[in-house]
Amino acid sequence: MNARQANPWAALSALCLGFFMILLDTTIVSIAIPAMLRELNAGLNAVVWVISVYLLTYAVPMLFTSRLGDRFGPKRVFLAGLVVFTGASLWCAMSGNVEMLITARAVQGLGAALMTPQTLAFITHLFPPAKRGPAMGMWGGVAGLATIAGPLLGGVLVDHLGWEWIFYVNVPIGVIAIVLVLMLVPDWQPKHSHSFDVLGILLSAAGLFLVVFGVQNGQQYDWGTVFGGITVFEIIGAGVVLLVAFVWWQRFNRKEPLVPLNVFANRNFSAGTLTATTVGFTMTGMFLPLIIYIQTVLGLTPTLAGALTAPMSLVSGILAPFVGRASDRVNGKYLVMAGLSLLALGIGIIALQARPDTSPWALIPALLVCGLGIGCIFSPMSNLTMSAVEPRLAGTASGIFNTARQVGGVLGSAAIGVLLQARISASIADEATSAAAQLPEQYRAPFAEGIAHAAASTGEFGSSSGPAPIPGLPADIAAQAGRLAATAVHNGLTDAARTTLILPIAVLILGVAAAAVMRRATPPRHQAPAPTTESEAPAAA
Repeated sequence: MNARQANPWAALSALCLGFFMILLDTTIVSIAIPAMLRELNAGLNAVVWVISVYLLTYAVPMLFTSRLGDRFGPKRVFLAGLVVFTGASLWCAMSGNVEMLITARAVQGLGAALMTPQTLAFITHLFPPAKRGPAMGMWGGVAGLATIAGPLLGGVLVDHLGWEWIFYVNVPIGVIAIVLVLMLVPDWQPKHSHSFDVLGILLSAAGLFLVVFGVQNGQQYDWGTVFGGITVFEIIGAGVVLLVAFVWWQRFNRKEPLVPLNVFANRNFSAGTLTATTVGFTMTGMFLPLIIYIQTVLGLTPTLAGALTAPMSLVSGILAPFVGRASDRVNGKYLVMAGLSLLALGIGIIALQARPDTSPWALIPALLVCGLGIGCIFSPMSNLTMSAVEPRLAGTASGIFNTARQVGGVLGSAAIGVLLQARISASIADEATSAAAQLPEQYRAPFAEGIAHAAASTGEFGSSSGPAPIPGLPADIAAQAGRLAATAVHNGLTDAARTTLILPIAVLILGVAAAAVMRRATPPRHQAPAPTTESEAPAAA
């Protein structure tokens, strides 16, 4: 089928079904973390890797996969990614241990990286500029729907069928999407021959992996030796060296660098990319401590936890189109700064409200403030960042901008995960020591040591019942010790979640500072419209 025979809206609908799956899997997993901790008998660090590895293998190859569409055709690359993603989803669901699940999630992320750039490329191909706005609106609406549906659908599936079904659900959707893409999407062949920056791909992938691995696993290895005398800090240092080498190579590669550095000469683009990184960091990182607190301490089921957070996404989705239109009439940087500030305020209110006996529904106003903030950020941030970029660099710049947001998500997942682990161990140990004072003296040390050991493993806290009973206690002391243990765990987890939420707030303040240096979007009148070939299309979601 060629482009003239294709119905553009039907083709876009088929593509958006695949895109919906990708975004669903960025939000649906967080709601299942307590169930995974419990049923896979895994530590928190391993379950955080289930999130991080998907984001890592999604973000790193995206600039490369956007160029594969030029070489082999966007439909073929999209279909390949859809097949990989669907097959990896089945593999995730059938994983019997957390190590296999992490491997399958890595493959799933590669499938998402193949699919995402082709979706936006097809919008530029199927729709003329005058009709592209409604198409982008549909694409953005699918993104909003996936954000809302993820926690709700994930909660229902985990409650009634088990965590595996958050991945099984992708299989029938994926099969339907494959059939629809084959039938409705034209086999467009841009025939642009790119030279692939293989060295750049390898340097960036290896550097990011080592940095994320070192940061996320530092607590597990007590920030010491990992293997063969190699320490955590040496691994992080090697990753930084590789990333510096990547930047150097991008500067001196005269053929077709993965990231042309001259695009950063534009102030709005540089500041906007940094702002997007802070947003990605926060949007990924804030949910990990929040979901563990809501489910493990407050005792909400996954379904109710999804219902509690859904209004935040709903408010964001309703507000975003109005903010997008307003950004044409006012200086968009003030909207971005207001959005980042509101998001930080909402997270701060949650941190202040969080107590072991807080009513879950008392958190809704703060979550709605977060939703207002999120709704104010994305449209004006994208507009300001991309408006003054030269048309010949539009596709590359869009790919860098969106990849930066995904990389921010990877770093957010890793940093929040390691901070949360450290605070869980320290806070629960402190609470256990205080609680032990209420027991007879001879039982205080075993009690405190048992709770501290459970806190160090962090895998005990997949349910709201607290850690396993401590052996060696007489029957008349065991009941009291059980109550004290549950209280210590809940108090410690609450303190850990509250403390961890300070990090995304600090990162958002950096985002406000970055947005403050941006200028009002005033693209030069003499610039021609950006090319609409696949090579100049946005490279990522």
